[in-house]
Amino acid sequence: MGVSTWAIVGPTGTGKTELSMAAAAMLDAEIVNCDSRQIYRGLDIGSAKPSLELREQVPHHLFDVADPDEVFDCARYRDMARSAIAAIHARGRAALLVGGTGLYLKALRFGLFPGPPRDDGLRSTLETRETESPGVLHRELAEVDPPAAERIHPNDRVRVVRALEVYRLTGRPLSSWQSEHAFRGDELEMRVVGLEMPRERLYRRIDARCRAMMEGGLIEEVTGLLAAGYGADTPSLSSIGYRETMAYLQGTFGFDEAVARMARATRRFAKRQSTWFRADSSVRWIDAESADARDLLDG
Repeated sequence: MGVSTWAIVGPTGTGKTELSMAAAAMLDAEIVNCDSRQIYRGLDIGSAKPSLELREQVPHHLFDVADPDEVFDCARYRDMARSAIAAIHARGRAALLVGGTGLYLKALRFGLFPGPPRDDGLRSTLETRETESPGVLHRELAEVDPPAAERIHPNDRVRVVRALEVYRLTGRPLSSWQSEHAFRGDELEMRVVGLEMPRERLYRRIDARCRAMMEGGLIEEVTGLLAAGYGADTPSLSSIGYRETMAYLQGTFGFDEAVARMARATRRFAKRQSTWFRADSSVRWIDAESADARDLLDG
């Protein structure tokens, strides 16, 4: 076959998990997570993590590898993913990356720019400011690095802090560093397939899935996380689905409003994912509604 590493990408809700199971069987592959939320233990329903039943059918890697309050960045993902892929190849099997976190996949394929190491003191200072005045860091980022602020969601505290850290330590915006590096050099060769779907159809699927999550255990999942000591200031719990559920539990708004807000945020996220992956000319797009595992072999 000649290809030992594959990836299935695309917006949330397009059916990547379902296709990956059939593709893994066809390619004799093991699946490697490429979703920034599915790495966290306890974030199962809200992150649309593959069920334990599916993970028992095919070996899955990089799921449940960090606690909800643990720092997990691109560099750590890249190191762990490369180790997992090397071990899979050593067993004579193909590796199949599955997920919608484009930055993780890009770092894995092309490496990371040689930015400054983390500064725990500076990070602590920035984290404290954000806790005391939510949104202040993203507003500051918009002033010093507009391209990065446009790309990074205000609730993505980890990436906002890193962008400001780079600026403070080097005097140069993160976007400038990344533009200079431009992720040149193919460190890991792989074939990447993207799932696409008409926007109206995708948005209907997202709306239905968000309601199904809320009705199917997300409230109980968040209640359990809160009982375990993880609060609203935990970065992983400020993501879509978890923040709306927490607001519902706090009485900020009712069930239907929580579902509507979750669905609206998810639709916007899906649009950003599509824009990201569309910018990569190496992605070969296939129709999500008629996708077959054999489509991965074409082209």
